[in-house]
Amino acid sequence: MREVMTKSMARNIFYGGSLFFILIFVGLSVHSHLYIVNHSTDKNTLTESVAAGKRVWEKHACINCHTILGEGAYFAPEVGNVMTRWGVLDDPEAAFETLKGWMEAMPTGIEGRRQMPNFNLTEEEIRDLSNFLIWTDHIDAQGWPPNDAG
Repeated sequence: MREVMTKSMARNIFYGGSLFFILIFVGLSVHSHLYIVNHSTDKNTLTESVAAGKRVWEKHACINCHTILGEGAYFAPEVGNVMTRWGVLDDPEAAFETLKGWMEAMPTGIEGRRQMPNFNLTEEEIRDLSNFLIWTDHIDAQGWPPNDAG
């Protein structure tokens, strides 16, 4: 004899399944939030210079060309790990000098090549921006983006 699913059985399966997946979603959301808050960044290294560098980043809309940890435009190189790629991650003075030299050399004047505008930043703004990029490079992004690009 064949059993037929009643409306109340179907309703109970629907509500039970919906509740199950809502609980899974809420649990994963809480877990993600706690991971980000407690493990991805070191709040103790979030200095005023780092915050000022983020303001420089935003003021000049760097994200319109560059990506930072995969977020932003793909016109120019990823900068979330640029200090690691340049080999100056643990040397703030070398990071500043490298970034300063790079920015002052832009645009290169080579026609037909994508070029960064010269924003005429002050040394303090460049130092703040380099500190922001160093801080960003220390975020635990679980290996993203890969550092194989130069």
